[in-house]
Amino acid sequence: MDEDLLKIGELTALIRKLRSPEGCPWDRKQKKEDIGKYILEEAYEVADSLAQQSPQALKEELGDLLFQILFLTEISAEEGSFSLNDVADEIIQKMIRRHPHVFGDEKVDSVEEVKENWQKIKTRERATANGKKSLLDSVPLALPALKRAQKITAIASQYGFDWSRAEDIVEKLREELGEFDAAIKAGEPEKAREEMGDVFFTLVNLSRFHAIDAETALSRTTGKFLRRFHRVLDKLADRGIEPGEATLAQMDALWDETKREDEP
Repeated sequence: MDEDLLKIGELTALIRKLRSPEGCPWDRKQKKEDIGKYILEEAYEVADSLAQQSPQALKEELGDLLFQILFLTEISAEEGSFSLNDVADEIIQKMIRRHPHVFGDEKVDSVEEVKENWQKIKTRERATANGKKSLLDSVPLALPALKRAQKITAIASQYGFDWSRAEDIVEKLREELGEFDAAIKAGEPEKAREEMGDVFFTLVNLSRFHAIDAETALSRTTGKFLRRFHRVLDKLADRGIEPGEATLAQMDALWDETKREDEP
């Protein structure tokens, strides 16, 4: 038997031990809803490890995610819903159906054709399974807002509802910013919140139009800000200045210095 499969079996046996009467009280009390939250957290940590480009961190975080997936599968097996074999069989059959150019007779000439076929097959599957008529219904509510907005607008574009030019999106962004500014000046906080949502949504459209993942772009910029700000704090410490005692002018100067250090 493949060594990887042996280790999966070993990990599954470990989870069953933890869930047994002789196991861990905390693990025994976990419910599917609890594990669902942990899976989301672990998935984010996997994404962070990819951004760090650290094989060791990625290996560790993938292990944590795998543990939660197997744990959730084991709870479902205890309830009689499905087993790990059922999960594996389901995804095997799905991948075969969605790759007719590999496992069937369909011919494709580009990656774009592969993606178009995937979406068509996915739409048919969902309509057959639960009566949903649109891929829009398949976008999870639990996705981060930027990611969800980008997926929804990408699906809408497949129906032909999309911008023709990036320049038009930029113009729309200026319009939304103007409406946000007007709401702020009018002292209308609810309206301002709505308009800020429109600003974000338009930015997501602009990102998608240029094939930029909005969630990744913002995450990287946030990471860059954190890295630079930590260096500003280090520079203040080198000067014997506590962060709360520094003036904005001092911090701005150190920020600009840090930015210059980042330049190639």
